[in-house]
This record gives sequence, C-alpha cells and structure tokens, in this order.
Amino acid sequence: MIYPTDLTDSQWQAIKLLLPLKIWQRKRKYSIRTIINAILYVVKGGIQWRMMPHDLPKWETVYYHHNLWSKTGVWKAMNAALVKIERERKGRKAQPSAAVGDSQSVKTTQKKGIAAGTATRRSRAASAT
Repeated sequence: MIYPTDLTDSQWQAIKLLLPLKIWQRKRKYSIRTIINAILYVVKGGIQWRMMPHDLPKWETVYYHHNLWSKTGVWKAMNAALVKIERERKGRKAQPSAAVGDSQSVKTTQKKGIAAGTATRRSRAASAT
C-alpha cells in the first residue's frame, strides 16, 4: 500500500545518496526505502510504534533502525545535508550567515495545579461569609 508519507522517487534518489555506506553492506529482509517510509509514517503521523499498519515491516524492526540511526547521527547528518542542498537550490549560501533568537518570559504563580485553584476558591468562600 502507498501512504501519503512515503518518499517520492526523486526524494528517495536524493536521500539514498546521503546514507552512509555501512547501511548498504548488510542484506536485509526489507529495503532501506521501506524502512524509511515506515519511520516517516510513524513520525509524520504521530502514532505509536506498535500501532503501525501490518503491511509495513514489524514495528520492532522499524524502531530499531530509527533508534540506531538517531544514536549514530545518521538522521542529523542527513538533515544537515538536505538543508544545505535546499538552500543552494534556492540560490542561497549553503550555511546561513545569521541566526535570530527569540525568548519570552511568562510570569507564573508560585503554586501550581489543582491545589492552587482549590486554595483560592476556599479563601474567596471564607471571605464572602
């Protein structure tokens, strides 16, 4: 079955060139593209690993690869390379020349949660009587 989160052929051609050679050295039951499509299904769809459709590889296999590639920096390196490629495609420098940081402070009360609201209601009720 084809899912909306699956890579297009052109996306796959760009991504497969960025994957480390080590990934291609082992024979697998499922193709790397199928595993990446399954990872994208979970990540983009916001579902739990165990809720993957049965026509995709077993969730344990997909989770294993996602976890391994996260720990070894494969995802981070691939994302950095794709950002660079996209910036150059748009006629920009590969690396941004500036960054903007924004922060906002929000004042909060010292008490949090249900207890704070209950105490406030009790004090209002006591002063009303």
